[in-house]
Amino acid sequence: MDADFILIHKMKQGDEKAFNEFVGKYYGQILKYCRWHCFDEEEAKDLTQETFVRFMAGLSSYRHSGKAKNYLYTIAGNLCKNYYKKPMEILTQDGQIMENGAAAQGPEEDITDKVLLEWAIGKLPRDLSEVVILYYFQGLLMWEIAKVLGIGLPLVKYRLRQARNLLKKFIEMEDGKNESGSDVRKIQ
Repeated sequence: MDADFILIHKMKQGDEKAFNEFVGKYYGQILKYCRWHCFDEEEAKDLTQETFVRFMAGLSSYRHSGKAKNYLYTIAGNLCKNYYKKPMEILTQDGQIMENGAAAQGPEEDITDKVLLEWAIGKLPRDLSEVVILYYFQGLLMWEIAKVLGIGLPLVKYRLRQARNLLKKFIEMEDGKNESGSDVRKIQ
């Protein structure tokens, strides 16, 4: 028997300690997932909390037939789909808009790359960004993504390939605007 099965069984019996342990186990992963969708820390926390509330609300009818984590991602994904994406504004500490192409050294370059990647992922269609986030940032395997999203494995592979191609195109275009003749970042 796996640990989640035991925790869920205890939670069904009203064990608050088991619920706290379950939330503690997955809260960080679900919060990180929600952050990628809404870019607002407070909204991401609200979506994460709502994910666990909905999990608990449906606990009596929940059948442990797979990973509970995948079910949580499904709930969170549905909540995030309903969240109205606000335009992302990236500001520096002094309130100035950060330019993606600003020349940077060391850690500043890492920040610029992260901002550029977040921007590019934000430009992807929803179905493609979902796969990228689950694969690269949540560490799910392709078959787990297929189960979470309720789609076939070949479609997951196709979407991931499409997303990589589009990300490469977006970043090449942005690099071309900011640094004429710059090297193209490799996306794998």
